[in-house]
Amino acid sequence: MEQINEYWNEALKIIEEESSAISFETWFRPIVPYGLQDNCFYLQVDNPLAKEMLEKRYFELLRNIIRQVTKKDFEIIILLSNELPKKLMEQKEAGKQNGDIPRNLNPKYVFSSFVVGNSNRMAHAASLAVAEAPARNYNPLFLYGNSGLGKTHLMHSIAHFILDHNSTAKVLYVTSETFTNELILSIQNNRNEAFRNKYRNIDVLLIDDIQFISKKEGTQEEFFHTFNALYESTKQIIISSDRPPKEIETLEDRLRSRFEMGLIADIQPPDYETRIAILRKKAERDNLQVPDDVMAYIAKNIASNIRELEGALTRIVAFATLTNQNISITLAENSLKDIFSENASAPLTTDLIQEIVSAHYNIRVEDIQGSKKPKNIAFPRQVAMYLCRKLLDISLPKIGENFGGRDHTTVIHALSKIEKQLEVDAALQGTIMQLEKQIKGQ
Repeated sequence: MEQINEYWNEALKIIEEESSAISFETWFRPIVPYGLQDNCFYLQVDNPLAKEMLEKRYFELLRNIIRQVTKKDFEIIILLSNELPKKLMEQKEAGKQNGDIPRNLNPKYVFSSFVVGNSNRMAHAASLAVAEAPARNYNPLFLYGNSGLGKTHLMHSIAHFILDHNSTAKVLYVTSETFTNELILSIQNNRNEAFRNKYRNIDVLLIDDIQFISKKEGTQEEFFHTFNALYESTKQIIISSDRPPKEIETLEDRLRSRFEMGLIADIQPPDYETRIAILRKKAERDNLQVPDDVMAYIAKNIASNIRELEGALTRIVAFATLTNQNISITLAENSLKDIFSENASAPLTTDLIQEIVSAHYNIRVEDIQGSKKPKNIAFPRQVAMYLCRKLLDISLPKIGENFGGRDHTTVIHALSKIEKQLEVDAALQGTIMQLEKQIKGQ
């Protein structure tokens, strides 16, 4: 059943981009990819209305996208649970009894397709080390960074690498939401033992977006014991989050300490050179002919998210195809003008940075601009100076002037202090990342 899950996960991503949020959540997300048999692609839905809507209004969309993903001309069959072919149901049940593990891995997310740059070099190296020697290097491995920067890509790459080198390895990738939902169902159906067997009798557990368990006490309790069982059995654990363990609110201290036992690696937004490399990689992978100046245009305008970066390139190519035009800067500007206007925010200024940093540290803007030197004010002031230097095209003297007329040497001292602390302080790295996100209006 693994192949159809991989196909369907890839198809869902495309469907989500090509349909409205309401349509996607109502009609497409609930679909269950059931099986492949005799050149038929079986999809299961839970009610007659869903079946009718999909067959009458969205069938061509489904067929075209599945054909695009699979490179095969499957017959798409949408059925209710009581209509499923008996032979296919028997095969699925046999797979469950034989202990098959649904891995839900994206076949495109492998190490060879991951573009390495300064922003992700450590995370990539750590992921590869874990894949080459599970449970011997960096256990657990904790990856963190904003959405769309490649955490899931690295996690899937680890899983693929391990399976390619050991096909009998029991590798399980899930999101924390799936873990929670399955835990709830196991309690409701009195299947706690089956749940624990699934998550504890494996060789590698990869759990994505762990921050979502932070306010779920029951889930944290169960994951704590799952973590212990795997770790004590020398099994590999890989975890991802949008922030470091120290910054996950309402996370139990005993879990936080376990997350920090191994290696914590962050992924930052890609720099300009890496963004260009990502676009070239996608163009090469998809056999696209895209001029360098168009790639430069995209890279200059989208700096924070790889998913948006690749999406912009896809949009340009689609626009060129539909309008029968060559790809050019003019075409790129026309096809992306609504995206860039939506993303446009107020210009970045010292005032904006000071306001956001002050709010984060619960002090007044006047304090940051003033002469007071207690630590609870001096440190936020240094953070604000650092962000001004990083995000604004202004000189050191100008920064000092905007902070109560301070000398540029004071600014140099602030920058040096923050840069040195960032090298060793994962919590500060996460804070800076979050502040940058707020300042840029993302």
